[in-house]
Amino acid sequence: MTGKASILVADDEESLRLVLRTVLTKAGYHVDVVDNGLDAVNKVRETSYDVVMLDVRMPQLDGLQAFYRIQGFASELPVILMTAFGSAQITVEAMKHGAFDYITKPFDVDEVKILVGRALHMRSLAREVEYLKQEVKTLSQEVPYQLIGTSPKVQEVYKSIGRVANSKATVLLVGESGTGKGLVAKAIHYSSERWQKPFIQVNCGAIPQGLLESELFGHEKGAFTGAVSQKPGKFELAEGGTIFLDEISEMDLALQVKLLRVLHERQFERVGGTTTFTADVRVIAASNRDLLVEASENRFRPDLYYRLNVILIQMPPLRERGDDITLLAEYFLARFASENGRAGMIFSPEALDIFKRYAWPGNVRELENAVEHAVTMSNSRVILPEHLPLNTSGEDAFEPQPGTVTGFMPLREVLAEAEKAHIVEALKLTRGNRAHAAKLLQISRRGLIYKIQAYGLD
Repeated sequence: MTGKASILVADDEESLRLVLRTVLTKAGYHVDVVDNGLDAVNKVRETSYDVVMLDVRMPQLDGLQAFYRIQGFASELPVILMTAFGSAQITVEAMKHGAFDYITKPFDVDEVKILVGRALHMRSLAREVEYLKQEVKTLSQEVPYQLIGTSPKVQEVYKSIGRVANSKATVLLVGESGTGKGLVAKAIHYSSERWQKPFIQVNCGAIPQGLLESELFGHEKGAFTGAVSQKPGKFELAEGGTIFLDEISEMDLALQVKLLRVLHERQFERVGGTTTFTADVRVIAASNRDLLVEASENRFRPDLYYRLNVILIQMPPLRERGDDITLLAEYFLARFASENGRAGMIFSPEALDIFKRYAWPGNVRELENAVEHAVTMSNSRVILPEHLPLNTSGEDAFEPQPGTVTGFMPLREVLAEAEKAHIVEALKLTRGNRAHAAKLLQISRRGLIYKIQAYGLD
């Protein structure tokens, strides 16, 4: 066996086996052929293949049964089913159970090469996902945080983490919501000499302002209604370690004064108490707002801003991270698929293309939710565009749509109607010959069949 991708073709028609073997060999692949489904199953058991092509109608064991058997011991192997048009619906059912794709006879050899190329790409992605899962498993045993990304802007964040980790300087993390500020705060703490001490996170926007002071600094018994016992605050609990103040811009001005004292003097008192405590605690703060703008509008103290902004780390939005989108999507896919007992799931190229084109206003958090949605909605091992919470133009399907004028059709509906009418015209001109109609429309035959089914033109 050479380093070439290896393909198995199973078809009982000798002329078709010869054509496929010739075409795929010229395309640079190693090709084996068999004439029945049983031999195909045995070959897959004996030999490592990258793609298998199975005819649906074969002696001894038909292609569907062969596919189901192969799936039982090689579920990650992409299987392409070859079918006459009359059995296409049966094949679609097989795709729901994990077949990679199908192609309808008679087919164009260029279409075969494109489909095989896509299958090999998916095979490669599946292997990358498996590698990523192993890497994640290893890393998760070593550190309680996971940073993923190789883009230049993320590399700058990594450099900043390395530079500030062992200093005592206060760090301010800024950037849009969902960009991973909490993960970076953990990375700084667990990369520092304080890593064996507590890391405590406080979301300043999630705690009522009347209780936030007590949450941070603790309270004495009877300090206020409901204070039935003494309680230490987060600064006491984080002694020797790190406290992460998320959404710092939500803290009211009166409490900002007390936080400023902690940063300046390293001292504080519990609510209702007189004992002064010292605080050997590193402070990391985060905000998705521009604190200088907040200060100019008297919603944030300028002196606190400058005390926090000793080290500033800017978190890049996901839309500026290039290939990190794919890397993160595959990481989340491996995680959610594993959690749901469906390991080995992969994205189709079309689904990944949507991810790359979308602006991700919710950043990594939105991407994580989108992948979890896709895993839940998919009933096969391949994530397709229809499984995503995004439409084909890359817009957020869950985002409320702006109001429209009554009776005025949205642009996407107008375009869909125009496309449907154009397909009908092409089919009329070719007297229903789908191959000729596909050439007129300059799309693949399979693409045309998909649109015919989508528009209910059968």
